Amino acid sequence: MEYIDVQEDAVQEKRILCCECGTVIAPNPSNMCVGCLRSHVDITDGIPKQVALYFCRGCERYLNPPAEWVPCALESRELLTLCLKKLKGLNRVKLIDAGFVWTEPHSKRIKIKLTVHAEVSGGAVLQQVFVVDYLINHHMCDDCHRSEAQDFWRALVQVRQKAENKKTFYYLEQLILKHKAHENTLGIKPIYEGLDFFYATEAHARKMVDFITTVLPCRYQHSKKLISHDIHSNIYNYKFTYCIEIVPISKDSIVCLPKKLTQQLGGISPVCLVYRVTNSLHLIDPSSAQITEVNSTTFWRYPFNSICNPKQLVEYVVMDIEPITDKNRKSFPGQGAVSTKHILADVCYNVEDSNINDSSFDKLDRHTVPDVILVKKQYGDRSVRRRMRNWKLKHLAEESTAFNQDANDYNEFLDELEEDPTLRQNINIFKDATKQIPIDDNEMNDPSMPHITLAEMLDDLQIEDVEMAE
Repeated sequence: MEYIDVQEDAVQEKRILCCECGTVIAPNPSNMCVGCLRSHVDITDGIPKQVALYFCRGCERYLNPPAEWVPCALESRELLTLCLKKLKGLNRVKLIDAGFVWTEPHSKRIKIKLTVHAEVSGGAVLQQVFVVDYLINHHMCDDCHRSEAQDFWRALVQVRQKAENKKTFYYLEQLILKHKAHENTLGIKPIYEGLDFFYATEAHARKMVDFITTVLPCRYQHSKKLISHDIHSNIYNYKFTYCIEIVPISKDSIVCLPKKLTQQLGGISPVCLVYRVTNSLHLIDPSSAQITEVNSTTFWRYPFNSICNPKQLVEYVVMDIEPITDKNRKSFPGQGAVSTKHILADVCYNVEDSNINDSSFDKLDRHTVPDVILVKKQYGDRSVRRRMRNWKLKHLAEESTAFNQDANDYNEFLDELEEDPTLRQNINIFKDATKQIPIDDNEMNDPSMPHITLAEMLDDLQIEDVEMAE
């Protein structure tokens, strides 16, 4: 007897007929083909095909329910996540793939192609592809709505300085512009002796307070006022106010220190010159070239005022000087640091003829007070320097919030920028396209006159539409 070997390929798979259309199919729990199964069962029945998406045109953010606004770029991962969260009933199926379908950017529609599968009756698994259409509706967010209201604010920062000149505020303005500390500001209002900054949240106001206290010697006070409250949900609506007081001392001022403070500063002379103002006051003794720093905490603990301000400066012609060598200088144990950048000489403030009303100055011995204090050097005619100035500074955008640029204090501030390289390191200086920049020193009227080099200037951004101009 012979046996016949049956190959595995010869064994045919069992086939059945579809119970709806009679098509030959492989057996499955529903006994229906794919076409008939899709016509009877829709796994996307509970998923909406059109969804509304709210977009704020002011800040270009999308609403993430219930009350969060998030920035998302077109066809980004963040926008895809936000759109999937808006779909209801997506948790009843398993998501396989999701992607954007290209639409016109101005069509106000976003289309997403989704691939899902789910188990239907009898244990069969059905996969389906469909497109969800998102309609973009414009809706103003709360922050933009508050910014549109001119008088609305929730936090206020008041900056004040009781000084005769505004050079400190010009310096503060440039620091704010360089570090972009005014990005979250709703409005800026200049008033007498200072500025007011308005904010929508207390966190933004607190950030501005921390910035100002970092760059200038000052102190602040905090207060809040209850506007309304809900006793049922325990919600309180406050308005916060921060009052910042900058020390009333400016650069090139003469101060008279209290006796206790001079002892803490290494026995420095009571009559000192303020040669720089940063986050602390930098003082120098004109009789011994001793230098020291007074921070805001020390100043408010031992307050003192300026006995002569920069407006009382008198121009002198120095005919001759007699430098004092190191061996002839007065020194004593415990003396503070002595400046090596300044030359001590017997040579401006006319202190003798000045009308000084200060209690600490009245207690001093008149023989120890210098008659004249040399402050800085005068370089040529000021009007010529201003005409030859080939650089400029940026200011706050709105003219109503900007400082007066025609004031004499502003021109003196520009002169100090040219004379002090350390001061202009913290400020952005831009080229003036309306002025011609000299190539070498021979083109300048006076090469010895202090000036800002081309390497220290930045190119100002100018956006011009050539096609529209034509």
